[in-house]
Amino acid sequence: MLNPVCGSRLFGHGNGASLSLGLRALSVSSSAEYSNQSRGGLPRFFSETLPSSKGGVVRVKGDEFWHMIKVLRLGVNARVELFNGKGVLVEGKIDNVDHGGLDFEALEDPRTVFTQTTQWNVFAAFGTLKGGRADWLVEKCTELGASSLTPLLTERSHSVSENRVDRLQRVVLAATKQCQRLHQLTLKPPIRIPELLPLIAQSRLAFLGVAEAPPLFNTLLSIKKGAASGMIIIGPEGDFTDKESNSIIKAGAMPCGLGPHRLRVETATISLLSTLILWSDSLEFPASV
Repeated sequence: MLNPVCGSRLFGHGNGASLSLGLRALSVSSSAEYSNQSRGGLPRFFSETLPSSKGGVVRVKGDEFWHMIKVLRLGVNARVELFNGKGVLVEGKIDNVDHGGLDFEALEDPRTVFTQTTQWNVFAAFGTLKGGRADWLVEKCTELGASSLTPLLTERSHSVSENRVDRLQRVVLAATKQCQRLHQLTLKPPIRIPELLPLIAQSRLAFLGVAEAPPLFNTLLSIKKGAASGMIIIGPEGDFTDKESNSIIKAGAMPCGLGPHRLRVETATISLLSTLILWSDSLEFPASV
């Protein structure tokens, strides 16, 4: 069990560079259009490769092909959307179907949608979580809009199996499609505390969930301006050791409390993430009077 704690903010995500993709003709959507673009009315499927322009064709195979044809029973000329998890979306139709896959033809140029909200990067020591608790944590981080999730290796949570990482990648993709995100959460390789400390030092906003810290809202009231990105740091079951907590705070993370009760790792993570997303959105999109 984890005592209430808070985390912090991290490095920016180079969306512009990562979206170059060699696509010839991209229309760019503004932040005002982001909500509408991310919630399309057509069935949406993931593809690492997208057509470069209107009339282009790409091959869809594997799980997405199976979902289109066997689950949704879509056929030739059915209208669908493909997205690549990096903010690029294209509308098109199924052009041809055979036993190995289908051909998707773009009916418009690909559209690029840039996120203009704070990119929250989560660092959580969830390697010891049993059953479906880690799956739930990853799923909810994806749905809420975390930019990345990095497993922390600590004295009380010292490993994450490769088999689990493969499974969590599938959870990320399923949750991305379900909540209609266009920018897929990045599940990063595990890191240890010494590797975390320089990231905290470089971050303008970093929140550490710790027991007996000042309430989160007290901390937020003292912050007048948001940032492009931020860090959220949550310890393992049993919490960080005193040495680990002190080193994280010394590096620049702001300790904060999440209430009077002892929280599980996944509960603390989602509580802090959801609060900070709502808070940062309120700074970027203030209510009009």
